Amino acid sequence: MAVPKKKTSRSRKGMRRSHDNVAVPNVVYCECGEPNLPHRACAVCGTYKGRQVVSSEDA
Repeated sequence: MAVPKKKTSRSRKGMRRSHDNVAVPNVVYCECGEPNLPHRACAVCGTYKGRQVVSSEDA
């Protein structure tokens, strides 16, 4: 059975875990004021880049 020969230091453990964090998603606010993911049509009003792309019944 494989067992580590030396104790892993706090510094090395932290360096290994440095990429394990969860990325915070970018939030862009639509013209209507609702938060939205970038490069996507607004789910509330259906606009993208200032023009209506989804009808208001579908949104």
